[in-house]
Amino acid sequence: MKAASFNLWVLTFKDLLNCSCCTGKKMENNTTVCQDIARVVNLTAMPLNSVKEQVITIFLTMLICGIGIAGNVMVVLVVLRTKHMVTPTNCYLVSLAIADLIVLLAAGLPNISDVLAFWIYGYTGCLCITYLQYLGINVSSCSITAFTIERYIAICHSIKAQFICTVSRAKRIIAGIWIVTSLYCTMWFFLADTKETVYTNGVVVTCAYRVSRSLYMPIYFLDFTLFYVVPLIVSTVLYGLIARILFMSPLPSHLNDQAGGGSVHQSHSHSTNKANKGAVTARKQITKMLAVVVVLFALLWMPYRTLVVVNSYIDPPYHNTWFLLFCRMCIYTNSAINPIIYNLMSQKFRVAFKKLCRCSCHGREADYNVPIYYSVMKNSSHGSNEPVTEQEDLSGQTSNRFNLTEDDASALSSS
Repeated sequence: MKAASFNLWVLTFKDLLNCSCCTGKKMENNTTVCQDIARVVNLTAMPLNSVKEQVITIFLTMLICGIGIAGNVMVVLVVLRTKHMVTPTNCYLVSLAIADLIVLLAAGLPNISDVLAFWIYGYTGCLCITYLQYLGINVSSCSITAFTIERYIAICHSIKAQFICTVSRAKRIIAGIWIVTSLYCTMWFFLADTKETVYTNGVVVTCAYRVSRSLYMPIYFLDFTLFYVVPLIVSTVLYGLIARILFMSPLPSHLNDQAGGGSVHQSHSHSTNKANKGAVTARKQITKMLAVVVVLFALLWMPYRTLVVVNSYIDPPYHNTWFLLFCRMCIYTNSAINPIIYNLMSQKFRVAFKKLCRCSCHGREADYNVPIYYSVMKNSSHGSNEPVTEQEDLSGQTSNRFNLTEDDASALSSS
């Protein structure tokens, strides 16, 4: 009896090695062997997703990821192909769009194959996909924090913003974000691993974590603090200060002053006041749009973040299938919804999106039906180092000069 048991265990390990490629499918040639193994080790049947769960998951994932991938690609193309759209804030939005694309491609699309079968991408795919998921998530969080700080400087310290909030500086900051975050996320190459679970009717391969749950928690809370809690605290404080300046403080007195003494002076004063009021309106519009992006980031990530925190203190963890699906869909929606927000709240993006859809095959920048302004930074003729911003439309007509940051001047068309 002991010899028979020993031989059966030897056969068990041998056949497990032979069946390691059976990712959720029934073993055709070794069904009898696996059934004998199951009787010895008391295995259970392989858990399968219901047809209802598969249909809903595939439909929602394809819908959200399809819209998100198309929208984020359009954001990148619109900004890169249109000169007046290249502003510091839009540079951060391009970084956010690329990060969201990575999330949708690395987290959303593999979920479709995962719900139909099990992990089919192997060990290398497990490492790379896990790395890309966290890279996209963390870069998107850093990009949101970066454009929040940029907006704060542009509005609350407008004089310094003319020298600090530049496209070249924004590009350097974005490059630094991607480099630092890429290095930080390399730890997932050492934390992720594939695992095999034996069932009566096959072997299931999953992409899981190499370390135990207790060792993973400190790593998770570090990630949770750096890329969710801190960005939300910074954004809340800075947007509070921005709101105090834009929405609670009265407009500068010179905006309401009426110049006298002659029709020429009155006309010049009226034009200047109108331009300044347009700049304030543009600043409010940009700030509202970016604030909505931050609020949606906080709300759509909250279910998943809350679930992980709760599961850190309860045993067994809460793994309701439909709630997990809800958490995943919220994450995908967060990466897909930003282009929709730009289209709804920014006339500038809305017009650019329409032109891209109609004229993308021409490979050139078409004339717009509404005037769109951008800023050109020049040194004043008096030898001063202070930059002067020219407000121009695409036809080349130059209007009044006044001191603005690049984003504020370029957003005047949206007011």
